[in-house]
Amino acid sequence: MKRINQKDLINLIHTGETIMIGGFMSVGTPDTAIRAIAESELEDLTIISNDTGVSSDDQDRLGIGHLLLQHKVRKVIASHIGMNAETGRQMINKEIEVELVPQGTLAEKIHAGGSGLGGFLTPTGLGTIVEEGKEIISVDGEKYLLEAPLTADVALIKAYKADSLGNLVYQKAARNFNPVMALAAKTVIVEVDELVEVGELDPEEIVTPFVVVDKILVKEKNNAGKR
Repeated sequence: MKRINQKDLINLIHTGETIMIGGFMSVGTPDTAIRAIAESELEDLTIISNDTGVSSDDQDRLGIGHLLLQHKVRKVIASHIGMNAETGRQMINKEIEVELVPQGTLAEKIHAGGSGLGGFLTPTGLGTIVEEGKEIISVDGEKYLLEAPLTADVALIKAYKADSLGNLVYQKAARNFNPVMALAAKTVIVEVDELVEVGELDPEEIVTPFVVVDKILVKEKNNAGKR
């Protein structure tokens, strides 16, 4: 049985683990799962995500920022943190470590991890602090950075619908980092707005197949449909 509740979710994640979390500026982010972790005893987490949410009076836009506010995070690997002032404050005060990665490079590092690749070559970041500590390789006279793959213990992703096997359909912009993260973690947990029976999804709309999805969490009804 793949369906779980919030208590089951917490039992699948452990202190000190690395977690990939899908979404872009809190769009397509698994909010129910994030809030469950924020209210748990878990801590010392490394979070791999595009960003850390949006500081706002609207708590539904805060996304991963809930984990920062509750001091659950030891390190963030993201393409930017500028929309969440609390992340910047904790970084400056050395409460957390932040590793910034160019957005396209971050996506491709996760893709490489999910594909079993040893890394990839990119000119992005040459001549900047991004190249520090990385191997530079020349191909046909052009220089490239060798970027290592990224993987995680757990991927928390967000989809619109799942069937009971775990086949996933995404809606609009939620098809951002979620599909690629579903391939790059040991355990894949999806939060969905709706769970349907096998055969009810149009096969042409399925993006992530059930074989890579381990558990399904249905979004809390009071938040369903907001994103």
